[in-house]
Amino acid sequence: MTSDIEPLAERSPLRQQTTRSLQGQTTDRLAEFPWWGLAIILAGIFLLYRILTNETYNSIITTLVEGMRLTAVATLSAYFFALILGLTTALAQLSKNVVVRNLAQLYVQIIRGVPILVQIFYWAIVIFPLILVPSINKAGEWLAGQGILGPDNYLAEFRVDLIVRGIVALAFSYGAFSSEIFRAGIQSIEKGQREAALALGLTWFQSFRLIILPQALRRVLPPLGNDFIAMLKESSLLSAIGVGEITQLGKKYAAASFLFPQTYNTVAFLYLSMTLVLSMGVKYMESRLKTDRKKASSQ
Repeated sequence: MTSDIEPLAERSPLRQQTTRSLQGQTTDRLAEFPWWGLAIILAGIFLLYRILTNETYNSIITTLVEGMRLTAVATLSAYFFALILGLTTALAQLSKNVVVRNLAQLYVQIIRGVPILVQIFYWAIVIFPLILVPSINKAGEWLAGQGILGPDNYLAEFRVDLIVRGIVALAFSYGAFSSEIFRAGIQSIEKGQREAALALGLTWFQSFRLIILPQALRRVLPPLGNDFIAMLKESSLLSAIGVGEITQLGKKYAAASFLFPQTYNTVAFLYLSMTLVLSMGVKYMESRLKTDRKKASSQ
């Protein structure tokens, strides 16, 4: 009888230690659980329920649908051109040509030092109406006077919509930020890989296109994704020049109906929904890239 009790007594401290360990793991998991995300989801479900069942919220969301489309078009278009401008400027910053390198750095420093709202006003109110559009109109009149174009040519009556002005402003603004991201990504590639590519007989362009750029893109994708989310939110600044995106339509609806809490609840919910979905996509992309790097290093 004693021989049966002694092993149990010896095992009891181990069991107690295991129990405490499991309790500690449970506590750690509860502490690390994203409770903030749960709170946002519950608030979103409540607001979505109100939108679906409340006639006032139904009216607001119907009004804002066109603004959502315009916000998506403005963000996607501006970011597409920002990526092209950013990559081009990044290569210019890394150029050995002193003039090209300094011009690119001048652009980046000026754009990054001026608030985006000021840039939007400058493009919409100064550059387009006072510089670009009059120059195009005069060029159209001159071409018509030379007989190249008819008297009713479109260049003489050329106009630029506010949404286009806003897209150009956002593209030039975020082009500077994406330029720094691309530059850092390209410079992070080890110098030995470039030297190995040149030793294999590849030209500079071939080594950049086949070896350096693919690796750099994998490293800059997460920060570029975060920049895209930031641009989505910054597109609300286009309401300052009268572009009918989500914020502008919400402002007009609230001013006409005096339903300020309901309107801005819906506007905030729409922006938060879009940014959360994109944020989860960026985090998933980061985790996939980390997994791929671990696999590549193990091989």
